[in-house]
Order: sequence, then C-alpha cells, then structure tokens
Amino acid sequence: MNDMNPAFLKASAMPDVQSNVDERALPIEQVGIRGVRHPLTIRSKTGNFPSVGQFEMDVALPAHVKGTHMSRFMALLQKQDEPVDSTTVVAMVNEMLPLLDAKEGHIQFTYTHFVKKAAPVSGVESLMDYEVTWMATAKQNATGAGDVELGLRAQVPVMSLCPCSKEISEFGAHNQRSHVTMTVVLDSQTKMTVEDLITAAESEASSELWGLLKRPDEKWVTERSYSNPKFVEDLVRDVAGRLKSDQRIRSFVVEAENFESIHNHSAFARISFAK
Repeated sequence: MNDMNPAFLKASAMPDVQSNVDERALPIEQVGIRGVRHPLTIRSKTGNFPSVGQFEMDVALPAHVKGTHMSRFMALLQKQDEPVDSTTVVAMVNEMLPLLDAKEGHIQFTYTHFVKKAAPVSGVESLMDYEVTWMATAKQNATGAGDVELGLRAQVPVMSLCPCSKEISEFGAHNQRSHVTMTVVLDSQTKMTVEDLITAAESEASSELWGLLKRPDEKWVTERSYSNPKFVEDLVRDVAGRLKSDQRIRSFVVEAENFESIHNHSAFARISFAK
C-alpha cells in the first residue's frame, strides 16, 4: 500500500525548468534574494535581545545552469532559531553552498544592535542603538571545503567638537552629532564582538552618546567634548589607527560624517587599509 500523498507525488513529478541547460554562455556572478525581513535573537556581551534582520543571500551561477533554487534560500533562513552572532553567518554560508549546488556564495544581514549603557556621572542606564551588518562570503577550495571571509560593519553615532571653533571663539565652540561607519574584514575564526567595534569609534570621538542623561551627565559630556575637540579628519584617522593596531582585522574602511551645526551640509572623511 502506498502511503504517499497524491498531491506530493504530483508536485514532485513537475518539471524543474531552472535546472535546464542554458545556451547563452554567460555565468552570473550573484543571484539570490534580498530585502527579506526575519526575526532574530542576537547574542551580545550583555545578554541576548530580539531584533529584526534584513537579509541578502546569493550564489554564483555557472553559465550552463538556467536558474538557481530560490526557495532554498528561504528554507535555510527559516531553520535559524538559535541566538545569532558571527559564528551563525559563517555556518549559514557554509551550509548554503552544497544546498544550492554552488561554488561561491554570500550572505549578509543588517539589524539594530542595542547596548545597555550607564551614564557617566549618575549611572542611570539606557539603551543605545546601532546599525550593524554581518557579512560572509564563501568560495569552494580545491578540497571542496569553503574558504570564508567574514565582514562586520557598524555605524556608530558620536559627538564631535570643532577645534577651529574652539580656538577662535572667546567662549563656546560649535559641535555636532557624527556617524562613524567601520567595515572590517576578519578571518572566519576570529572572535570580534559588535561591542568591540563600537568601542573603537566611541573612544576616539569628542564624546560618546547615551540614550538618557541627567543634568550632571550633560555637564560631563559638554566639558568632555570641549576638552577633546576633533575635526572630521582627526576622527577618521584616530579610529583607523585603533583598527590598524588590532591584529584580528585583515582590512578595513572607516568613514566619518559630521552633520554640521553651523552649515547646511555635512563634512566627511574616509580611510581604507589592508594589512
């Protein structure tokens, strides 16, 4: 007696058009899905927290293959139910290559990362939010295993105070909120947390930011930034210097953008480096 569902048998017998041979002799570098939102539990130094990730997943398609199996990307994503960190994206891209019959593939996801911070004087706690992206690219080597390049990007809001304004003014100096965006490439076995990268930017700014400050904290931030002025050039160079000295990082790009308080435009700077 056959217990198989007739509808399943019918579906399994349907033609698989995307597996046909393509005669145009044009390989595709990347084909996949993007803009997929999926709930996540993020593993961090201060404990796990919920977030929503926006995913992009793709593979390289040989010239003779007509199409990839789009549903398999989603099937792989739906399996992810454990707290996510750097090891998750590496495991996913390694699993994706054989699943999609591919020799090269890429996965990245962007989400909001939260860090609980204590204000500098009062100690009152609040959450700061940061935009973070994990990236992993795998290429099949001669043994059939995947060589994985791991990437991490974090956008960190900070405060910067203008040294020139401080120098020429009898009192006060203009300051502004700035974004420091760092994109680093790591070995797939490297252990770097999002908090490690955030600290690299916050420690080099005129001042870091907090979600909640009391008046004694505001006084501290104001005086801290006044005693630690930074041009956008200073900011990007100082952050790049910290990343350059970190042996876990193989290459990086650092960008700083100051949202000027006395101009209707931004100032920006960018440094890239490969060891």
